[in-house]
Parts: sequence; C-alpha cells; structure tokens
Amino acid sequence: MKNILLTGARSGISKGVLDKIKNKNYKIYVTVHTDIQLKILKEKYKNYKNIECFKLDVTDKNDIKKLNNLDIDILVCFAAVGEGGSITEIDMDRVRYNFEVNVFSNFEVVQTVLKKMIKKDKGKIIMISSLAGILPIKFLGSYCSTKSSIIMLTQVLKKEIKMLSNNIKIVLIEPGMYHTGFNQVMLENKYKYMDINSYFNAQLDLIRKRENLFFGLLEKHNLNSISNKIVKSIIKDNPKFIYRAPLLQVIGTKIYQIFKT
Repeated sequence: MKNILLTGARSGISKGVLDKIKNKNYKIYVTVHTDIQLKILKEKYKNYKNIECFKLDVTDKNDIKKLNNLDIDILVCFAAVGEGGSITEIDMDRVRYNFEVNVFSNFEVVQTVLKKMIKKDKGKIIMISSLAGILPIKFLGSYCSTKSSIIMLTQVLKKEIKMLSNNIKIVLIEPGMYHTGFNQVMLENKYKYMDINSYFNAQLDLIRKRENLFFGLLEKHNLNSISNKIVKSIIKDNPKFIYRAPLLQVIGTKIYQIFKT
C-alpha cells in the first residue's frame, strides 16, 4: 500500500481526485489549512479507514514538521491562494503572501518529503501549476507569476533529481480554467481596495464585465478532464512529466506561445 499526501485538499480539483482514488489500495493523508476545514473533512471521510485527515498549514513550520513522522510515496501539492490586482498598485504584502503559499511553502513541503524519498530511492512529486503560469492575465499578475515560478522550479527539480535517482518521478500539472469557486474569489478580492482607490477607478465596471464574460465563457464546470489526468499521474509508475487540460484551452495556450510578441 502506497502512502499519498494531498496538501490543500479542501475542495475543487483536489476533491475530484480524492473521490477517484479513495477506494483504491492507498493510505491517503488529506490535509487542509484550518481546523474548521479539518472538522468538515473528518466528518466527510470518517468511514474510510485508509484516509487520515489533519491540519497542514504549509506556511506554518510547526505543521510542516508533522511530515517528518510520515513516509510518503506520492506527494500532490494542491495548496494555493490567488491574489488579484494590478501590478501598478497591489500591496506587495499580498504578493509576498501569494508567493509564500504557492511557491516557497510548497517547495519547503517538497524538500521535507524528498528526504525520505531520496534515502529509499523511490517516490513521486506532483506539482500543481496552471496554464495561467504561461498566459499573462490582466489583474492576475501576482497569481500568474507564482504559477510561472512553480513551472520553472519543477523543471529544474526534475533535472536535479535525475542526477540522484531514476526512481523518483517529478510531475507537473497545468490545469486551465475550471469552475471551482477559486477564480471568483481571486477576481473579487482585488476590489476590496480597488473600489476605494485605484488608477483604474473609471474602468472598474468594464473590467468586471470583461472578467465575468471571459471566465464565464471559458471555465469548465466538469472537472473530469483534469482530475483524470492527475489520477493517471498518481497511478502510473512512469507518468509523463507534464499533464494539461482541458484540451481547447491547452491548444489556445500553445497558439499564444507561437504568436506572442
């Protein structure tokens, strides 16, 4: 029985993945950010003996120390937050927090888990980035930048691990836009300060309308296309390095990369 650790597994895509693997022969450690979220999670999975839930705030070093007592075979890093706002005026503390959660803390979890993987010469690290790490989206520069950083750090990690072991697999997941509620929170949180004072004050209504139209048209409500690929990366002994979905958004991203200036 392999041991799987899921960070940031409260809802959305992570929930879809968990629902697909919960009846398989895995010991699954499911972690969330707060005690309130943990209480809900424990109640939901109380009848699954192979699922253990606990609080893991990836920005809390004491929480990360809990991982020293576990022997993880497969790590899936879902933990993420999104900060919206213009690069011209967003409070840099919000940007720092975005990077602290999405990048620095996630890779601290990776370093912690990798110690035992390297020692036993076996394991799998699955990093969740985004197509937003490739496509620059106005007023989401902070979030897009964190996802770009995850892409580069994971690519470098893969090359470095290759020098140590052929049995530790590194996987990069790049989801497109899915309707989980995450995007809506990220789009709206910038207006807490932009509604009060912003260079873009005269254009806020237009910005909101365009964002709602853009995400309303492109967001996929069915999560299977990406959750199935993540499950495949978990199950397969030799997964691909990169998995992306949904297909039309992947094609659009590739077209952008060809013609961007």
